[in-house]
Amino acid sequence: MKFFIDTANLDQIKEAQELGILDGVTTNPSLMAKEGITGHDNILKHYVDICEIVDGDVSAEVIATDFEGIVKEGEALAELHPQIVVKVPMIKDGVKAIKYFSDQGIKTNCTLVFSLGQALLAAKAGATYVSPFIGRLDDISTDGLGLIADIREVYDNYGFETQILAASVRHAMHVIECAKLGSDVMTGPLSSIVGLLKHPLTDIGLEKFLADYKKGN
Repeated sequence: MKFFIDTANLDQIKEAQELGILDGVTTNPSLMAKEGITGHDNILKHYVDICEIVDGDVSAEVIATDFEGIVKEGEALAELHPQIVVKVPMIKDGVKAIKYFSDQGIKTNCTLVFSLGQALLAAKAGATYVSPFIGRLDDISTDGLGLIADIREVYDNYGFETQILAASVRHAMHVIECAKLGSDVMTGPLSSIVGLLKHPLTDIGLEKFLADYKKGN
């Protein structure tokens, strides 16, 4: 399973990259604003800065919601850097744009997916990635992980190459469960990745090893 980090914070991206397990980055206008990145030119520069840190795909989101606007923005984003993946919302004109981008060889990430039907449309249109938001589904007492399992089953039934990118991952157990269900990618905060390192028995064992070493020296 690929590990993406969902942030616009360059320090966190660098930390994940230095850990040696980072495969890509997802971000959005809200995450940009959280880091104080505003203004069209500044946002575009920030996408390039991210691409220069990581080796894998970097999802850059369009703002437009009409077909022509999505295509114009998406083509401009794709020209910024070879690692850019155009992030397109799951709306009617978004699906049309994903098909257009697919035909042009431009990678896409279909975002704001909350149902199996939406994921099926994204795959039919040729999306590179589909992003079901499991955490947001959990927030409204809906089974986000169940959606991952359903998408995996349907994609496998028909051989769709669209990669399932589990988004809105909140914690380490989300990562584990997505891996068990066969999600191709997860994206979440740095804490959800670093959380995989932690186990009390590791801490206790290391403390004992170090204490025993000191006794013998």
